[in-house]
Amino acid sequence: MARSDSIQDRDLAALRDTLQGWAEELGFQQLGITGIDLSQHESYLQKWLDAGYHGEMEYMARHGTARSRPEELIPGTCSVLTLRMDYYPASSDPDAVLQDSTRGYVSRYALGRDYHKLVRRRLADLAKRIERELAGGQYRAFVDSAPVLERALAENGGLGWIAKNTMLINEKAGSWFFLGEIYTDLPFPTDAPKTEKHCGSCSACLEVCPTNAFVAPFVLDARRCISYLTIEHKGSIDPELRPLMGNRIYGCDDCQLVCPWNKFAQLSRETDFAPRHDLDNSTLVDLFAWTSEDFDQRTEGSPIRRIGYERWLRNIAIALGNSEDSASAIAALKARHDDPSALVREHVAWALDQQQSRLGGGA
Repeated sequence: MARSDSIQDRDLAALRDTLQGWAEELGFQQLGITGIDLSQHESYLQKWLDAGYHGEMEYMARHGTARSRPEELIPGTCSVLTLRMDYYPASSDPDAVLQDSTRGYVSRYALGRDYHKLVRRRLADLAKRIERELAGGQYRAFVDSAPVLERALAENGGLGWIAKNTMLINEKAGSWFFLGEIYTDLPFPTDAPKTEKHCGSCSACLEVCPTNAFVAPFVLDARRCISYLTIEHKGSIDPELRPLMGNRIYGCDDCQLVCPWNKFAQLSRETDFAPRHDLDNSTLVDLFAWTSEDFDQRTEGSPIRRIGYERWLRNIAIALGNSEDSASAIAALKARHDDPSALVREHVAWALDQQQSRLGGGA
């Protein structure tokens, strides 16, 4: 990046007052601007990596300090625009789904279309608008697509605070939102960071975690996190953790569902984030019956597509093992007892053992 010398600081200060309006026109609820000093967060990240809490997510360490030093990722970067977009959909009651062991729970962010393209496109539109207005500058938009410490940048930009559950919480909007960033070589005036964490003595998020993935407040061991296990983890899931996963087949929202700040969350205005293919209310038996063609068709344009058909079946098999409707679960599991995938067969066998134990040894 090479900053355009024709752009004056006064131009940037004047434009700052209009950026929020432009962001709202593009569907974002808030915009903040921060500098690039993430030294405090870099130290935390390194300790987290050294402890091995990232599990198989090797990409978290692969890029060295580029994740915590924006100018290394994009040379010339001197400020970052950080934005949030609400995603909580109008759907079936998540608590009701979690309490019904016959239904599959999908994280709220994944019920609709994949957010990456939509948010990135809106960010690109905002960047183009700024570039036209200033007749210069360089801009790069990111949406969970590069080594970027998005929550740290958002906290520094005043969008919220990183809470005990490691999510970013906004005091007026909770935590049900996506984040996106625009790296630029222009020295925009920055916003005040959120220096105070308003979690207080509350520990609801830590206590509700089904797998006890929080080793301490603000410290998540991803290797025990259900979101990691169902999405990032590629192989066999630890048998000790499987009964604790319940009916969560893609991601987990428990630590957000109990957060008192989410009483301020707003429903998303984006139709793309609305549930598709009845994923907010489907039975495990129906989902387990999907063919590979069904999976490809029904997850087109969905973030669920990234885990692939094999892991989809692995996750559902575990949930069927935990289902209280033993008769239906056993019938569905037996239908895949000879699945071509060794990974699926392993988890089906475990699930059948669970069900047979629940019935006292008979099936």
